[in-house]
Amino acid sequence: MRSADKNVVTVHIGGDEYAIRTPAPPEYTRELAAYVDRAIREVLSKSAMVQGHKAAILAALALADELFQTRAELDGLRREVAARSERLRAEAEAGLPPA
Repeated sequence: MRSADKNVVTVHIGGDEYAIRTPAPPEYTRELAAYVDRAIREVLSKSAMVQGHKAAILAALALADELFQTRAELDGLRREVAARSERLRAEAEAGLPPA
């Protein structure tokens, strides 16, 4: 992608302003930044003694944990859908007269 195809979006994360160059829509980028900012603020609210960069690392770990748990849940749902689909296929075939 050419740099001309990218948006420059100004966001605020952890009290700092960042100009993000991205192909994503500006509103989506702002939404992501707000999500990260909330995660950092949550870490800071639990321990005011944590410095900014350490809060960012702890927030990143929390977000990674959320991602991994969501992926595991999605994988489980995919397996469940596949198993149910297979059962329905087998039931449908069993109910059909021979060809």
